[in-house]
Amino acid sequence: MNSGLRPIRSYVLRQGRVSPAQQRALDHLWPVWGVPFAPAALTPAGWTALFGREAPLVLEIGFGMGETTVAIARQLPQVNFLAIDVHMPGIGSLLKQIDEAGIGNVRVMRHDAVEVMEHMIAPDTLDGVHIFFPDPWPKARHHKRRLIQPPFVKLLASRLKPGGTLHLATDWEDYAVQMLAVLESVGELRNTAAGYAPRPDYRPLTKFEQRGLRLGHGVWDLVFRKIQPPLREPATPA
Repeated sequence: MNSGLRPIRSYVLRQGRVSPAQQRALDHLWPVWGVPFAPAALTPAGWTALFGREAPLVLEIGFGMGETTVAIARQLPQVNFLAIDVHMPGIGSLLKQIDEAGIGNVRVMRHDAVEVMEHMIAPDTLDGVHIFFPDPWPKARHHKRRLIQPPFVKLLASRLKPGGTLHLATDWEDYAVQMLAVLESVGELRNTAAGYAPRPDYRPLTKFEQRGLRLGHGVWDLVFRKIQPPLREPATPA
């Protein structure tokens, strides 16, 4: 499949400093928890083999330094999490935290999320998708770089199982407005709230978010569910 979603990337690869602890995690823990990109969709048996068990599968796109990923994975041990990012310091940080927390329900990828969605994840595979605080690209001329655009959300919806949820969060109000409009434009998705959703209990408040709330900044969560497609009426014999 080539949906043409990637003429403009929603991120810039930064040469962030990798600390010695993060480098040790990359060297020693990537072979344990890391998942290399492969341009072929994994079957349900493939996901079971990857995690060593059969369980609901949630994809997280853009995990930063990984604190929220680990907190949610500890809170929901019955769920498998595939966490994707492109920045090496964050990947090293998440691997280190996974090891220190002793959790086994997270796997980590370093690759472009659009390509992973297009090539590695088959339709109707995911039980959930989390995208928390994606780069808001605040300047108007950069809005085209924002990740949440109709073609990408349609791709996400196609990879969700019926009943699966798409959970977004942002602290930029104009991005929240755009997110809501985009999600409402995708016919397979239905809002679980009247507009923006209360923060689900499983999503912890980050330190950055807590500071923003103290300063009066808003945070907007959106939780949409993929609907069950209607059954086709059997054809009437001629």
